[in-house]
Amino acid sequence: MKSVCVFAGSNSGSRPEYIPAAEELGRSLARRQITAVYGGARVGLMGAMADAALSEGGRVIGVMPEALVAKEIAHQGLTELRVVKSMHERKTMMADLAGGFVAVPGGFGTLEEFFEVLTWGQLGFHGKPCGLLNIAGYYDKLLAFADHCVDEGFVRREHRAMISVSHAPEALLDAMAAYQPPVVKKWIERAET
Repeated sequence: MKSVCVFAGSNSGSRPEYIPAAEELGRSLARRQITAVYGGARVGLMGAMADAALSEGGRVIGVMPEALVAKEIAHQGLTELRVVKSMHERKTMMADLAGGFVAVPGGFGTLEEFFEVLTWGQLGFHGKPCGLLNIAGYYDKLLAFADHCVDEGFVRREHRAMISVSHAPEALLDAMAAYQPPVVKKWIERAET
């Protein structure tokens, strides 16, 4: 992986563990010479990850819709800030720039972005690894729900296994580097969408 897209909260969350873990992810990416791609904000866990990567000499690309730039939350110290027209364009560009995807704690936007790229992987549109940085057990209930989806017959076990999980950034990046996409018959072909 030469680049990883990080989905993260624009807030810092309520636990003191969240910011240091997001910062450690940023530093880990920089030390591995992996470009961080993210939503471009200077605030919350997004900003903490970006600042930490930059402090280690890492390359950080932000992608932000112009409506959010106008609200003055864009990080002005990035390696590169790409301004786009819409959230759809933002997500497409971030996915195109990324060789893998990591979600740190965040809200609905973080979950939506993560599950979209995970679904694309499930459908065979890409073979890139998808990981959850499970800081302080933040994603435990979500992972239990994913297991429930398997038990209820809505998600195949091979697709559930596509989610790499760790509470430690280095271990998560190692697991993602070793990722092999599942080889299962897709429900639909890309041309059918």
